[in-house]
Amino acid sequence: MASPNKMHEYAGVRLLVFRVADLACAADASVVREILPAQQATRVPGAHEAVEGLINVRGRLVTLINGRQALNHPPENGDGPVILVEVGERTVGISVDAVLDMFSVAPDDLAERADLPGVDAQLVKAVGRRADMSFVLLDTDALLGPYLAA
Repeated sequence: MASPNKMHEYAGVRLLVFRVADLACAADASVVREILPAQQATRVPGAHEAVEGLINVRGRLVTLINGRQALNHPPENGDGPVILVEVGERTVGISVDAVLDMFSVAPDDLAERADLPGVDAQLVKAVGRRADMSFVLLDTDALLGPYLAA
């Protein structure tokens, strides 16, 4: 067993990596609750266009946000999965193009957020690289929160 002062050597950040358009994104796995197959949402009149609507998840209504539109990419009529994440006290769905991987990275393997073309820097917690894949670690509260306030 590792000594308490060496626990930091084993501490890693567990990430769920997914694709939105041509961008590899990651969310801290601690806020991810579930991955669902594509869902048909019931549109809510007057909602922001990035809000696809409401989906029924085992009898509970969940707001579904289009990940492409939330990240300023053109919407696409895809049938990608839905990632359920916790934003504050709410569970929110985000539709993505594909789920790529789940893995842990050492905190040192993540670099401070940087200006990335086409990505609002306020939505990015950090950038990282694993093997041949670069990704942006998103701040899911900053990404999804504005759509829930309305």
